[in-house]
Amino acid sequence: MMRRLALIALFAGPAHASEDIPDQYPGSVLYAKPVEVAPGVFSAIGATAPPTYDNAGHNNNLSFIVTGDGVVVVNSGASYLLAKALHEEIRAVTDQPVRLVIVENGQGHAMLGNGYWVAQGVPVLAHAEAAAEFADGSGQDLAALQSYARENAEGTVPTAPTETFEDRREIVMGGLRIEVLHLGPAHSPGDTQVWLPDQGVMIAGDIAFHERMPPIFEGTCTSCWIETWETAFMPLAPALVIPGHGHPTDLATVTHNTRDYLLDLRSKIGAHLEAGGDLAVAYYVDQSQWAYLDTFEELATKNAGVVFAEMEFE
Repeated sequence: MMRRLALIALFAGPAHASEDIPDQYPGSVLYAKPVEVAPGVFSAIGATAPPTYDNAGHNNNLSFIVTGDGVVVVNSGASYLLAKALHEEIRAVTDQPVRLVIVENGQGHAMLGNGYWVAQGVPVLAHAEAAAEFADGSGQDLAALQSYARENAEGTVPTAPTETFEDRREIVMGGLRIEVLHLGPAHSPGDTQVWLPDQGVMIAGDIAFHERMPPIFEGTCTSCWIETWETAFMPLAPALVIPGHGHPTDLATVTHNTRDYLLDLRSKIGAHLEAGGDLAVAYYVDQSQWAYLDTFEELATKNAGVVFAEMEFE
C-alpha cells in the first residue's frame, strides 16, 4: 500500500492536454517526448486531437517498461517512423534491448508500426480479436495514414502481430511481473490491458479515456463496456492508470471520464427512446457537461447516434 501511495505522490502529472497544441516535440515525429510516469514506466503521451499532419498520427499513448532484463513496449505506433522514433527514445534511456511489443487493440494507431518492430526481430503480441480486426482494416488504416501524414507515412507496411493470446498472458522479466489482460468487451475488439500488479500501474489501452471524449464505434457494446469496467477493471484498483488517450491519472478520474460518460449518454438516449424520440433529435441530447473533454465537437453527436442505434432494439 505504501508503494502505491508513493506512486500517486510521484506522478503529479503535466498540465492537462489540449487538442489546440499541434506538436509538443518539434524535434521528433513523436507528438511528445516520453516521460517516466512511474518507476521504470515511460509514456509518450499522444495528442488529444484527431490524427493530423502536425501530430503525425501520434494521438494515443506509446509506453514502455524497463524491467532490468529488457524492455517491453506497449503499442507499435501509427507508422514505421513513429515506431522508429520511440525506439530512439528507448535507447536514450537504457541499453537494454526491446524484447516484446504488446498492442492495445486492432486500430491503426496501435498496430501500423508493427513492421518496424518485426524488422528488428522483436515479437509483437496482440489479442486474437484485435489481430483479426487489423487484418480486415489495415488497408484502410494505411490509406488514412498516407492521406494525413504524407511523408511521415513513409516505410509503413501493414504487418500482422507475430503472436496472439485469448484471455491473459503472464510475463516475468527482470523480476517484474507483467500481466497482459483482456478483461472483456469494451471500446473495440480485443481491447488489451497491461497490468503491473506489484506496482499498481495499469497501462489500460482504449478501455480508458482521460482529457478527451471516448469515441463510440458502430458495433461497440456500451453496456458491455460498462460491465467490464465495473466487474473486471475497477476491482483491480490500480493506483495509476495510463489510459489509451490522455495523461496518466487516478482510477476515480478516469472512471468519471469514461464509465460515467457512457452511463450518462445511455441514460439520456434511454429517456429519449422512452419518450418516442427519433434518431434526428437523438444526435442533440444534452451532453454539455462533457464539453470540457477534447474532441467533444467532433464526437458528441456521432456518439449519440451510435448509442441510439445500439439501444433502439435492446
